[in-house]
Amino acid sequence: MASTGSVSAWDEALLVAMIQYPVPVIKGPEDIQVQVDQICKALASTKAGYPDLDLIVFPEYSTQGLNTSIWTYDEMLLTIDSPEIDQFKQACIDNDVWGVFSLMEKNEDPLKPPYNTAIVINSDGEIALHYRKLQPWVPIEPWSPGNYGMPVCDGPKGSKLAVCICHDGMFPELAREAAYKGANVYIRISGYSTQVNDQWIWTNRTNAWQNLMYTISVNLAGYDGVFYYFGEGTVCNYDGNVIQQGHRNPWEIVTAELFPRLVDKARENWALENNIFNLGCRAYVGKPGGSTENYLTWVKDLAEGNYKLPWDDKIKVRDGWKYYPDGVKLGPMPK
Repeated sequence: MASTGSVSAWDEALLVAMIQYPVPVIKGPEDIQVQVDQICKALASTKAGYPDLDLIVFPEYSTQGLNTSIWTYDEMLLTIDSPEIDQFKQACIDNDVWGVFSLMEKNEDPLKPPYNTAIVINSDGEIALHYRKLQPWVPIEPWSPGNYGMPVCDGPKGSKLAVCICHDGMFPELAREAAYKGANVYIRISGYSTQVNDQWIWTNRTNAWQNLMYTISVNLAGYDGVFYYFGEGTVCNYDGNVIQQGHRNPWEIVTAELFPRLVDKARENWALENNIFNLGCRAYVGKPGGSTENYLTWVKDLAEGNYKLPWDDKIKVRDGWKYYPDGVKLGPMPK
């Protein structure tokens, strides 16, 4: 499908570009700097090709890779104050563009696993949003569960941005949380291999439709010697239709021109389709003002810390010990 984002954009249009970054093969800390330099170069080149570009998005794991054997060693981790992040900030300043970047973030508690983190940096080089993955991909990813909730920030051109990471997008509850807090553009960065290619597209569409918001989603692309990563950057309209769909090409740039004001107007004026509003005021035709009490058992149980499925005692995979029989490795890398 041809790009719907051009080299120029309307005054009120949010021009976005998603980079189907080639999956990096990382063997040690020195390889991280190579990726940082390459990401900054790609950002500058993309902005040069699309002068009106407002927002550029890089996938999960694009900075530090997916090498599970070294994921959690100190030398492989960053913080938001690391010089590599300063380099991303400077790239956004130099190119007058907002950027979304991935990092594996050192935990404040050195005895606990790191976080899988996304940051939004504005065109002034400031971190506008700091998100930690709420639903790490079990039973593989050894990350601490995110503790920042689902933040939303004001973005360019009237946008309100939220970010989720990969597996997060499979949970409709997280997309609803972002919309409930005002997001009209929901960004998903991921490092999926081809096993869930179809589900990736379905959930990008349903997250958009059920919450009346744009979803823009981009995955790593290419082969790392073990898995193939499918790319396929997807932009979905707030009615759930796909505006733009990338292919499986590493380095493909998927662009689209979005109009956040139209999301806001749909939320204000639509009735039957206004799912996120109708949830909280059921049957307002038959009951003026609608019914507002909580009727969902799982919401009550989750809030009280009592979430438990009827088949809970039959669930076999409940931890990651099959993949990390000696526990998650923390601390300095072995000599």
